[in-house]
Formats: sequence, C-alpha cells, structure tokens
Amino acid sequence: MEKQPILETNRLILRPFNLSDAKRVQELAGDSRIAETTLHIPHPYEDGLAALWISTHKDNYENGKSINYAIVIKGTEELIGEISLVLKLIHRKAEVGYWIGVPYWGKGYCTEACKKIIEFGFERYNLNRIYALAMVTNIGSWRVMEKVGMKYEGTRRQDIIKNGVPVDLKSYSILREEYYNSLSKEE
Repeated sequence: MEKQPILETNRLILRPFNLSDAKRVQELAGDSRIAETTLHIPHPYEDGLAALWISTHKDNYENGKSINYAIVIKGTEELIGEISLVLKLIHRKAEVGYWIGVPYWGKGYCTEACKKIIEFGFERYNLNRIYALAMVTNIGSWRVMEKVGMKYEGTRRQDIIKNGVPVDLKSYSILREEYYNSLSKEE
C-alpha cells in the first residue's frame, strides 16, 4: 500500500497525523466550542484519547475506510485542525468531516482545506458523491459546505443525540459532474 499522500493549497498543507500531534489535537479539539458542534469529539478531551485516535489512521487508510489529515499552516507547520473523508467505496461516495481550532475560525482555512479534499476524493478515489452533515446550529460548518459548491439536500430531523438531546442535521453534497462542471466554468 502506498503512503498517504500530502496535499497542498495556497496556505495549507494537509498531511497525515503523527503521534507527536496528540497534545496539540487535545488542546484544540478540547475546546468546548468544538465539542458542542461535533458528534464524536468529547468534552472534556481526556489524556490519551488523541493518541488513540491518531493510532487508528494508518489502518483505516490502508483498509480504505477513511483518510484523515492534519491541517497545518505552510511555513510555520502549525497544526490548526483536521479534515477527513470517510469512504464508502462500494457506493463511490464519502463523507467529509472537519474541525478547525477556535483561534483560526473565520480565516477561510476550513474552506480551503475542504476544496482540496473534495478535489482529492474525486481524483484519487473516482467518487461520484461527497457529502457532509452539520448540526443546524453550526452555521460556520454549513457555510463552508456552501462555499465549496455543495448543494443543500435537506434537514435530517432529530438525526443524532448530543448530550442527551435530539439534534437536527443539515445535509449537503456535491456530485462528481457538478464538481467538474464548476471547474470548466472557472476556465
């Protein structure tokens, strides 16, 4: 199996996580404002959880289940967040998920990383559909989905339980043909 490729944008590098990133992941993802808007990030973020999570990435990549990237700023190598594709290759689709540390919100980093991973998903895996879900209260997340060309599909009512409370999710997606049509319009 080939190594997970490194992806680059104008300002960012998307690279595999290292165990040495665990402290930084705990620091950023451990902010309650991140946990409030995500399903799988706990609060408090206990010691050892980030290293355990990072240790699953290589096998998940090699087995075609998912691909996780650390989002780092070019030049400084400062880790600022995470982006992933959860692959369902039998159906040629994937779910994109992401979080950005609070100090980096509102700077366009998530949109930049999301555009790159969508390109990667269509090019590398020949996907037909990439989708994303966000809590209706997570305006920043679904705004990213809109900025990268995803189409709103509807609201999944009380789709998850977060802290014992049913939560609605907004559903967005972009199809392969929509992605390539948008590229031809840019030329």
